[in-house]
Formats: sequence, C-alpha cells, structure tokens
Amino acid sequence: MYSAGASSHIQPLVSHIYTADPSAHVFNDRIYIYPSHDRETDIEDNDNGDQYDMVDYHVFSMPSIGGKVTDHGPVLRQEDIPWVSKQLWAPDAATKNGKYYLYFPARDAEGIFRIGVAISDKPEGPFTPDEEYIPGSYSIDPACLVDDDGQAYLYFGGVWGGQLQCWQTGKYDHAWYGPQEPKGDGPALLPRVGKLSEDMRTFVDGVKEVSILDEDGQLLIADDHDRRFFEAAWVHKYNSKYYFSYSTGDTHYLCYAIGDSPMGPFTYAGRILEPVEGWTTHHSIVEVEKRWYLFHHDTSLSGKNHLRCVKVRELLYDEEGKLHLAD
Repeated sequence: MYSAGASSHIQPLVSHIYTADPSAHVFNDRIYIYPSHDRETDIEDNDNGDQYDMVDYHVFSMPSIGGKVTDHGPVLRQEDIPWVSKQLWAPDAATKNGKYYLYFPARDAEGIFRIGVAISDKPEGPFTPDEEYIPGSYSIDPACLVDDDGQAYLYFGGVWGGQLQCWQTGKYDHAWYGPQEPKGDGPALLPRVGKLSEDMRTFVDGVKEVSILDEDGQLLIADDHDRRFFEAAWVHKYNSKYYFSYSTGDTHYLCYAIGDSPMGPFTYAGRILEPVEGWTTHHSIVEVEKRWYLFHHDTSLSGKNHLRCVKVRELLYDEEGKLHLAD
C-alpha cells in the first residue's frame, strides 16, 4: 500500500517551480513531461478549484529516469490563446505525422471549461494554439492515446470544478454547477472519449461515454466513491490490453480498469496508488527502456493543496497483468 509517508521521502523531479498533473511520454528517445504549472495565490481552497490559478505551461525533459531534468521554459501562455479566459489546467501531449500536439483545458469567455490544442514541430515546443477550442469538447483533463494503427483518441472529464456533472443532459446546465454528482445506486458519471481526426484537431464521430464496469459487468454506481471515476483519465496499452487509469477524487485513490478496446468498456482491476499528501491525485503511466513508471504529484514541497510537485515511481505487472508499485 502507498501512503503519504511513502511519498514524502521521494525527491521531486522539479523544485524551482510548482508542478502537477504530469503527463509523461518518450519522444525521440528522451522523456518529456507536460505538467500543470501551479503558482502562489491568495484564493482560498474550494470545491470549484478556484485556487488552482495557472496561466502557462512549461515542458520538462530528461535523458533517463534519474537523469538531469531540463526546464524548456514557458511553451504556451494564457494570453496567447484567443478563446481562453483563465485556468490552464492539466494538459497532455501526443505526436503524429511529425507534429507534436499539446491538449489543454481552460475556461472560455463564459467560464465553461473547453479543451484546446496547440501544435509544434518539436516535443519541447513552443506550441502555437488553434484560435478556437476543439468543437464539441468540454470539461477537463485531456489525455491522448495514439494507437498502433495510427488512430488517436482523446479522453477527458472531471467532476466538481471540472464541470462534468454540468453535462448530464448533453448540454451545459448551470443548475448542475458545483459539487453535485449523482448519488445512490444508480450509475456514476462516466469519463468521455472522442476519436480524433487525422490532423488531430477535431472529433470525427462525436463524444462517447467510457463505461467502467464492476466484476459482474455492471456500471460502477455513484455511491462507490472508492472506485468510481472522478478525473485524471489516462490510457496506456500493455500486451494488447488497454489500461484506463483515473483518480477517484474525494477518496484520493488512483485506480485502473482493463479493456479490449480503446473505446471501452473497461473492467475495474484495482488501485495503483493510495492517497498522498494533498487533495488531488493525477498521474500518467509510461514505458521507458522496457520498464514502466508512474508519474504523479503530491504537496510535500509546500504543504498546500494548490502548490504541488511531480514525482516518479516504478510500476510492475504481475502474471495476470495487474499493476503494482515496485518496492
């Protein structure tokens, strides 16, 4: 079991600024990390997430696990994105056709979270944003999988401040604004996925729900806060299986489910990470030189929920394909 105490002794990868929500990838035989950039603010903690007041993205890279980390500086700023009003939250990156794509959530002029895309010729950026957000996108925490056949998928969604609960009717509903999600033994809110176009900038077949099932093949229920989806979707592939990992939010676990298709359904398979210091838990999973690693964050540098630091732990698979943290 992983605990806050176990997290504390692991050194942050970055300590000169506060970073969170690390999306890690190997591009051109080098590890790149695309995190949020936390900054100091006097805004009090609340369930709407106003204290997470981020205005730009840095890219970090290193030659290997344990190697020297390079900060490539701000690669995209809020003022450079025409549709954004505030809050550049957790991003992800992908590559296809020789280009690099940075997917990011932010609030539009009406305060509604949308997902944008910015493009570069290099994994370290800088990135040039499209003038508009991806049509049909909403909520937060985009994560992109480019499958072996070249088809790309964008997963997203986050409850409470991430506004996923506002989209239960298929349209944005202010009445659902705030920490109001389904309760009881009905289905929990589900993450979303959209197939991306060849140019990686639009959805080609709309947005679909991603089903997360229990061991009996039933959707996880709303009151199952230890297992239901809250935010921080991530998908990776191992031995032809798709691993959908995510945060449970208010119970502070990282969990995962396994499926045969990138569109789901996924069957709950267990926990990856126990609660760490700080409120949020957000991660990525990446293979580096035939070993697997979990990138995540905690608040051990600051002791404040909105000022986080990125860390890394090795992951192992057992004979059944289940995930475990290495000792």
